Amino acid sequence: MEFYPGFDIESREKDMEFVYGPDVFGPKPEKRTLEAIRSSLQDPSCTGPEILYSIVMDVGRKQDHTAITERNLLYGAVTYAKGTLGKEPVRSQGHIHAISPSCQSSTCEVYEIWDGEAFIYMQEYGKDDAGNCYAVHAKAGEVVIVPPGWVHATINANVEKPLTFGAWCVRDFGFDYEEVRAHHGIAYFPVVEAGNITWEINPAYKNAKLHVIAAHDYPQFDLEPGKPIYTQFIEDPDRFLFVSRPQLKEKEWEEFHK
Repeated sequence: MEFYPGFDIESREKDMEFVYGPDVFGPKPEKRTLEAIRSSLQDPSCTGPEILYSIVMDVGRKQDHTAITERNLLYGAVTYAKGTLGKEPVRSQGHIHAISPSCQSSTCEVYEIWDGEAFIYMQEYGKDDAGNCYAVHAKAGEVVIVPPGWVHATINANVEKPLTFGAWCVRDFGFDYEEVRAHHGIAYFPVVEAGNITWEINPAYKNAKLHVIAAHDYPQFDLEPGKPIYTQFIEDPDRFLFVSRPQLKEKEWEEFHK
């Protein structure tokens, strides 16, 4: 991989399986199919890879498992296939993080790209007025944070290469797809044109303002640029408590998109 994630894990392109080192725990991957997300695509009848992405939730070094679970955190890894879904790049359908019983709140997610490049798409609301929408372009080693309560989707920004990333999230996670599915997808569809990604508004929304931006640093969350977010947890296990306890960063969430 282009960026070392801080522990011994690899993604195999040929079968979209994850390989763990001897000191690493993790489950067998769950694989998401094109059929499962058709209703949220710009062209629901399109062709594309049968398996869109492979995901393992709860991975890490064996010696860190207790520290991770005590903080109600979970680390996941995902690989997306290369290719297209009609005019769109391979992507997820989009969802909101449901209210977690442990904190009585929707929670954030902290992405880190390991291989390839992504657009992490997010919109303020799942209603007819989607509010501010952001497509954050991130390359290997870069981090993107999605705030609590925002609709978000992951998009493979390079149709010629798989995308692999890791993410910190809350352990008692849940996904809410209702509003996205009611609008037949996210507010802006990514479209591949001459190898580049452009954006077409989803007519099911009455209002949405898109900002296409590059990944950036997050000093307000005490994150260190260029250092694996897993390594940052090892060095300071409380650094990511804002993921499982979003109330700790209430001011930062209020100012997040300003």
